[in-house]
Amino acid sequence: MTVREIQVKDVVTKSNLPVCDHSLNPYIGCEHGCKYCYACFMKRFTGHLEPWGEFVDVKYWKPIARPEKYAGKEIFIGSVTDPYQPCEAVYGRTRAVLEQLQGSGANISIATKSDLILRDLELIKTFPDARVSWSVNTLDEDFKNDMDNAVSIERRLAAMKAFRDAGVRTTCFISPIFPEITDVKAIIERAKNGCNLIWLEDLNLRGAFKPQIMAYIAEKYPHLVPLYRDIYTYGSRSYWEWLNSDLQAFARRAGMEYVTNDDTLRRPFDAPPVIVNFFYHSEIKKSASKKGAAAF
Repeated sequence: MTVREIQVKDVVTKSNLPVCDHSLNPYIGCEHGCKYCYACFMKRFTGHLEPWGEFVDVKYWKPIARPEKYAGKEIFIGSVTDPYQPCEAVYGRTRAVLEQLQGSGANISIATKSDLILRDLELIKTFPDARVSWSVNTLDEDFKNDMDNAVSIERRLAAMKAFRDAGVRTTCFISPIFPEITDVKAIIERAKNGCNLIWLEDLNLRGAFKPQIMAYIAEKYPHLVPLYRDIYTYGSRSYWEWLNSDLQAFARRAGMEYVTNDDTLRRPFDAPPVIVNFFYHSEIKKSASKKGAAAF
């Protein structure tokens, strides 16, 4: 792992994402090295020759001036890196920025695959309506290990429940869903008592990692090659349309809401989790465009 320290002018940047006003990434690159990571495009801006997942730039910045200017603004921490990847235990840049924003009135949402975030639970609780999401796309630890270097699924689910038990709104982000590999219903059953929201997102193979994923499917799941070719070569939506209908029926049986857009902050904290479907990447921006859509 190549790690270097860099100086940046600003750590909070204006965002074009439909679910937040600003994004905040204390690192460039990520030790988790997820094989399906959409953020791997960031490598071309870094000058690094190492493969994605084998380098991290640690950001340093001047203390945030007038943090109160972010009062009422949505700040998404971790849009293109995991703010609680292992190097956070050494460098503490995520904690540093949380301390600088504490008391500002900013609304923060954090995305991670780590349980290191438990270290900052009491600090995160001080932010109004803080939200934290954990990515979980399997209950099979062997498949997880094939796909990323993050902590185990069990550790992620335990951290999620600890935050919810502490009164912080939590999300189980079932993403990316690998067709016929990700058991979405099993994950929902396992996670539903530890989260307020369940987000669903399809596997997007438009990135440079497509050949790698398709080669993995051919090696480990050869019987699924025709399905993956149908979806990712010929653009068929049949599988996602079927899964959408199947999950709608599952949600009705389980007494859970199944929607395409939701503002969880307007729902009672102890209400059953809401399932939000964000299939079809080309439509995510349009379907999430309303102010107040569930933010990450």
